[in-house]
Amino acid sequence: MPLRAHLSGIVGDAFASLGLDRGLGEVVPATRPEFGDFQCNGAMAAAKAAGRPPREIAAEIAEIVGRAPEVAAVDVAGPGFINLTVADHHLGSEVDALTRDERLGVPPTDRPETVVVDYGGPNVAKPMHVGHLRATIIGDSVARIFDFVGHRVIRDPHFGDWGLQMGMLIVELQRRRPDLPYFDPDFTGPYPEEPPVTLDDLQEMYPEVAARCADDPEWAAKARRATVELQQGRPGYRALWEHMVRVSQESQRRDFADLGVTFDVWYSESTVHDRVGPMIERLRRDGFAEESEGALIIRVDRPDDTREIPPLILVTTDGGYLYGTTDLATIEMRVQDMGARLILYVVDARQSDHFEQVFRAARKTGIAPADVGLEHIRFGTMNGPDGKPFKTREGGVVRLRDLIEMVTAAAERRLEEADIARDYRAEERSRIARQVGLAALKFGDLINNRVSDYVFDLDRFTSFEGKTGPYLQYGAVRIQSILRNAAARGMEPGPIVPPSVDAERTLMLWLTRLPDVVARALDLRAPNGVAEFAYDLTSVFNRFYERCHILGEEDPARRASWLSLVRLTLDELSLLLGLLGIDVPDRM
Repeated sequence: MPLRAHLSGIVGDAFASLGLDRGLGEVVPATRPEFGDFQCNGAMAAAKAAGRPPREIAAEIAEIVGRAPEVAAVDVAGPGFINLTVADHHLGSEVDALTRDERLGVPPTDRPETVVVDYGGPNVAKPMHVGHLRATIIGDSVARIFDFVGHRVIRDPHFGDWGLQMGMLIVELQRRRPDLPYFDPDFTGPYPEEPPVTLDDLQEMYPEVAARCADDPEWAAKARRATVELQQGRPGYRALWEHMVRVSQESQRRDFADLGVTFDVWYSESTVHDRVGPMIERLRRDGFAEESEGALIIRVDRPDDTREIPPLILVTTDGGYLYGTTDLATIEMRVQDMGARLILYVVDARQSDHFEQVFRAARKTGIAPADVGLEHIRFGTMNGPDGKPFKTREGGVVRLRDLIEMVTAAAERRLEEADIARDYRAEERSRIARQVGLAALKFGDLINNRVSDYVFDLDRFTSFEGKTGPYLQYGAVRIQSILRNAAARGMEPGPIVPPSVDAERTLMLWLTRLPDVVARALDLRAPNGVAEFAYDLTSVFNRFYERCHILGEEDPARRASWLSLVRLTLDELSLLLGLLGIDVPDRM
């Protein structure tokens, strides 16, 4: 059992012995470490129910808790704060147990469930850009955390391949290449195996046709008709669509791989197309879907709404399906076919209204039963120094691949400035630079509360000093070096002994906090707590390393104990960075 939970049980038992709620005994790390290791504020909450002064209750609790062998000291401060200091022998035994636990004290969930994490979200024909970064790396970290605690996680990028952009590209290619067989309604096939367009072609075509459709209602109508015909199965359009999807996904898979992100399924909007028709008919039959001004809708507003919630449109006036339609069918697929009990959508906060509509429709129609969780894991934007969404100097969107190359080049410069890896072979040096660049990019994002906007600062993110990914990587590499040097001298880790100096004791206390950090990150769906703890743990270890001369310690038992602390710190730090999707180089 984690140390904090164990102590909470002891204090909880003390409250229960006085006829008070056991839950009042929860302890937390002390806000003032000079007064103790942990504190409990339950006496204040108990005072009103018990009709007694809180300090009087706290004094009785302190007397009972002080008898526990795990507690070295307990005292009451202020109006009734209970401060506890853990006995050194118990702290040592707790940490020693962690060194033998492959899960480092983090218990697996006792209720494993199938969790679908929907993130990434690139559209066909559009290059992945900086706007996809946060969804991808936040989603990847959240998925890693759920996976680590024992849930069955299904990662799905949910490609956008079935909407109006496909109709736009079809009519634009027809304008440029009307001779292609895809546009001949009498052509019986087979269609060419080689795609008639490259990804560069699609990326050049899309903004041009999008602008034309915005300015010309006739072109917009053409694009909508083409979209409907694609969705209804026109053979030429389907064949052309398959080419567009393939060339787009090949590039997007490379971009995801460059970020070190993988998925368990590669589904898209079109995956559920065959479900849409039967779903709509069932919703009609059951009275959930209704006609309104030529469209088919589901009303999702409620009497207690404080603002207008528009209906979810299932079918447009011209017979097309929208994102909401395929999102609803996707929930149905995930619940019925994949067995999902929790579905997390890691999507920009600006899509909150859309998910409110979809989730309400899913609940109202029974597509998502009450015991299936639907959550929008929203996040803010990555901004430039001007406080606006990050763009190129020319004002354009920054491609994700260009951003990765940017941070890699900056990491190479930092390695050179710090005289790190100078004598390594060029191939290894380049690999380290890529690892450092990605660490800078990911940590610089994930250290922020996900719902907040933040400023992308290349110089700060790639620094080997301060609260950065490279700082943590360098810390982990240095710890690896300590263990290698010890092994070369025949020194091995051994049993943990009670602490003898403050820096050692402080490190032990921090090492016991990992289970709470993971649990909180899981509950909040928030990787920033993991990032903060990784930085704090590294800083605490550095103070321990400065105070305790590990390899020069003459007492073999204490030296072996310190080496176990070193190895445990490395194990925890490697796990934390792994949960953030950050690799640790073998050396620097």
